[in-house]
Amino acid sequence: MMMFAACRCQLAALDPDVLSADQCASLVDELARLGKACESARARLAAKAAAGMAHRRRGFVEPADWLASATGTSSVEARRALETAEGMGSCPATEQAWRAGEISSAQAAEIAKTEVVRPGSEGELLEMAKKAPLRRLKEEAQRRRLTAIDADELRKRQRKARRFRRWQDDLGMVRVSGAFLPEVGQAMFARVDAEAERLRRHARRAGEEEPWEAHAADAVAELVLKRFGRSGGAKSDVVFVCDVNAYRRGSAADGEVCHVVGAGPVPVDVVKEAVEHDAFVKMAFHDGVDIHKIKHFGRHINAELRTALELGPAPQFLGERCSCGCGKRYKLQRDHIHPVASGGPTARANLQSLVPKEHVAKTERDRRAGRLRAPP
Repeated sequence: MMMFAACRCQLAALDPDVLSADQCASLVDELARLGKACESARARLAAKAAAGMAHRRRGFVEPADWLASATGTSSVEARRALETAEGMGSCPATEQAWRAGEISSAQAAEIAKTEVVRPGSEGELLEMAKKAPLRRLKEEAQRRRLTAIDADELRKRQRKARRFRRWQDDLGMVRVSGAFLPEVGQAMFARVDAEAERLRRHARRAGEEEPWEAHAADAVAELVLKRFGRSGGAKSDVVFVCDVNAYRRGSAADGEVCHVVGAGPVPVDVVKEAVEHDAFVKMAFHDGVDIHKIKHFGRHINAELRTALELGPAPQFLGERCSCGCGKRYKLQRDHIHPVASGGPTARANLQSLVPKEHVAKTERDRRAGRLRAPP
């Protein structure tokens, strides 16, 4: 343990300013190899600790959560490291190279999981790992794994793995992640690439060229909006909330709301441009009047009340969320707190949003309590 502490002290005291550029480059090479060896040692030790349930004695249910906490990484990365250490039994040469710092954990993982489905791949992949970038190793390892699976079985797995999700990042940007069938993904992104190239050429002529990824993002937006038009259904609408005083002034002061519901803040100019040019948005100008006063008796939720629900509670208007406290924003269903069957109105104060599971549970509670019978 003292040896590790001394090593950390030496690294902390390292001053690049007293070294030449070539000396710095040489140290980078050595530290890179040392870092790979440290990764290997840490993963192997963690796997042994997890097998002995040491993580539970430290207050963690899952070993990956304990390792993630210790290393300052995500649970996904920690789980991958543990799986790599556990999978080295069938790849002795790879484990030796990994221990020596000749290959990284990511390279070792690619080799190990390929050897499982395509035995005999280790030797060639290990040589490639020592000479080629990780990207090339991944491509070759993936090719070997995919060709080892029966085509029909592979198709079943691919269909089951289809995914598309979105979330909001720290800047309020809407981020997406997806997995598409091979022919669908290729067709989609061939069109995206062509549109991005068109936008890039136009931007270059105007002296406004940006990184390719920026033009690709614009291309996706342009293709989707062009395909569905600027007046899609309620589910495709953008809802802006803007304080009417901020709108008149042209900028929002502290405490004044101007944002996209479900996303993040935007300048008032963006709202004004949307008012003038876009037909696919909804606007809610808030001047301090409580929108909860909207009322509509009967089961039908009219457009005005629906928009009020989508905005969320005043005055923040952060968007609709599940009322049970889980905070989920998607697949929500509208529930009458006091059931319509027993006289409850379709009014803002009597409506809440619930995920399907909670909605079913609420309905069952109402049924047991006799609240679903019509009033006398």
